[in-house]
Amino acid sequence: MMNDYGVKVNWCEVKDCFRVITKDSEGKPMDVIMPTGRQAFIDSMEHYVPGSRKNAEELFGLFDEMNEGIDYVSEAGTQADTKILMKKYPNMLRTGAYPTRTVFNAMKMPQKMQDILENYWSYLGVDLEHLAFIHYCSMVSSYVENGAYIPAHTSHEISVAMIERIRELGGDVWFNCREEEIVFNGSKVCGVKTTMGEVACDYVLANINPDIIYGKMVDKKLIPEREKKLSNARNQRYGARMFTAYYGLDCTPEELGIKDYSIFLSSSCDSVKEYKSMQNIDTNDYSIFLCYNIANPEFSPKGTCVCSFTTFNSAEDWNNVKPEEYKDKKIKLAEKMMKNLKDKTGIDIKPHVEEAVTSSPLTFARYLNVPEGSVYGYETTDWDGIFARSMSLDSDYPMMDGLYPIGTSGPRGDGYSSAYACGKIVADIAMSKEGNK
Repeated sequence: MMNDYGVKVNWCEVKDCFRVITKDSEGKPMDVIMPTGRQAFIDSMEHYVPGSRKNAEELFGLFDEMNEGIDYVSEAGTQADTKILMKKYPNMLRTGAYPTRTVFNAMKMPQKMQDILENYWSYLGVDLEHLAFIHYCSMVSSYVENGAYIPAHTSHEISVAMIERIRELGGDVWFNCREEEIVFNGSKVCGVKTTMGEVACDYVLANINPDIIYGKMVDKKLIPEREKKLSNARNQRYGARMFTAYYGLDCTPEELGIKDYSIFLSSSCDSVKEYKSMQNIDTNDYSIFLCYNIANPEFSPKGTCVCSFTTFNSAEDWNNVKPEEYKDKKIKLAEKMMKNLKDKTGIDIKPHVEEAVTSSPLTFARYLNVPEGSVYGYETTDWDGIFARSMSLDSDYPMMDGLYPIGTSGPRGDGYSSAYACGKIVADIAMSKEGNK
């Protein structure tokens, strides 16, 4: 997508999907490395779970149909023809809206295979008893088939590249400028009030959580009743609130024995159990360890490396932390994740830390202005999955003439690629509604 718009990013390939160190459903230790590429992934699954090849091939066959169906629905929206869906994508209709675990069981998938596949849940922040299979399919199939890539200079490189391209095309980008109110002439958008003055415009594509838009930026009389109800239902279901600890180390990955870009570290492969344990800081034993130099050896100065841990928490738990306890609570959780890595892999990064930065849900809330620090927007779970959102585009996005929310709270859910895809989808809707193809 970036290439299509002339956005130049220096991408670095991540060789493997992930490594997971945990316990399987029988409580036995499990240490698995899954590669990218369909055939390599299927071969690896057969290695770890003998006799699973047929199930893996059937799963990817289902992925193919689902992805074609997703593309069709995304293009057609509410105009999707039921007869076409039934004829060309019957298995998508049979399985798409069901919880992922239910589909795995219906496919009679070996439990060990399910244990391995279940670890993808944290990328979306929804356990597999509540994540629709169609969403799981969209994320996992793309990840396995296309591989993973990271910007050489972190995600900020994407933002800088987009800014450069916007300016090349004659656009403006304003910094230190906050949007405070969306102005209407009757029910039609006519401008935006910012901290740097008012800007006249006909359209606003707002990468802002809808709860912020409705609660602070729009005249309450203009908000359609349907949007009030939808927002009230969703704001009880905010997605993952992240806690991240970054470390600059005084040695190379090789010196520490780090070979993997990403490692899932958990007490079990049960996504429901892990999701529940995350709701309390003290019971949370889940984290994802990354070493950026594995994908990009030049990420940091020679003889050093940079790594991070990420986990999720509930906003309620952090809200109960007293100001005088806040720093100690962050340090305690960060050190717990370091110890977990050492216990599971033997890799001890603590003696090598030169720089450390921690970010709690409160940090993300402050810097990104997202409710409760939920960078994932609303959970794409149960009735509010990506299939339901995609089929409701026409009813969700007429809202107010000229106003279109985008971002992780949009039709494709959370994640960088999903957020960018959402921007394109909603921009196309905005253009088409005005006859500007």
